[in-house]
Amino acid sequence: MDYRNCRLCPRSCGVDRTAGQRGYCGMGDRITAARAALHFWEEPPISGERGSGTVFFSGCSLGCDFCQNTEISHGKFGAEITAERLRAIFEDLIAQGAHNINLVTATHFLPSILPALEPKLPVPVVYNCGGYESVETLRALEGKVDVYLPDLKYAEAELAAKLSHAPDYFEVACAAIDEMVRQTGPCRFSPEGMLEKGVIIRHLVLPGQVQNSLKVLDYVAEHFPKGTVLLSLMAQYVPSGKVKHTPPFDRPVSAEEYEAVVSWLYMLGLEDGFLQEPSAATEEYLPDFSLEGIL
Repeated sequence: MDYRNCRLCPRSCGVDRTAGQRGYCGMGDRITAARAALHFWEEPPISGERGSGTVFFSGCSLGCDFCQNTEISHGKFGAEITAERLRAIFEDLIAQGAHNINLVTATHFLPSILPALEPKLPVPVVYNCGGYESVETLRALEGKVDVYLPDLKYAEAELAAKLSHAPDYFEVACAAIDEMVRQTGPCRFSPEGMLEKGVIIRHLVLPGQVQNSLKVLDYVAEHFPKGTVLLSLMAQYVPSGKVKHTPPFDRPVSAEEYEAVVSWLYMLGLEDGFLQEPSAATEEYLPDFSLEGIL
């Protein structure tokens, strides 16, 4: 696994990032990150009372047109750091009280991140991603990642192609999540209720796309035996990125849309997990990318 003939993600660009070439993620061969801080807005067993030690990496191999972190995913904002500096960032976050270390959109830097995860950290490592992952790449994380936090954004190929330019998203993400579950097994909690091992599947309800959400829930209910994974159904969509002025993506999810998906969730018996209040759909919860904790 390296940056030459790069095939770290399902895009399989095959470029030599060590020679200055750029693939779909738009990044070179040096870790670039935009924020490292205690984060309190993840699911309760991730954030807890002291916060999740979250590192936001720049660039993205999925590149959704509605990305709320577009400044770093599309704009590539961030600062270059070494693996040694990244390890020091992890240790500083733990010293601040972080329940875990949370890697956000890290896949395209894995050859450099893996050394920073050795020796094993004294807190769980969370892998926070868009779900569009290579099974082969994920296997390099076995034993190093304790909790996976993938999205399952789309069940409809047409919607995945329109918003993320990845018509194969559903098939790829389902295979990736299966690998994550194989590695972690069912969710396991500490006596304090913090997630120590397991997979939380996130799904963001999109405006005007209730049927897509229902299909995602159908898949989760049919594919995973009860108790295998947790489901986080999110209502936090804020019009952002390239589709900010494109209907229906130029508006928040309506209360009726979210309630329809929640009703279906309960009909399927998917009570193990988390719901969001519609009030979460506000820009005040978006991270401030000011290089805090990076330099």
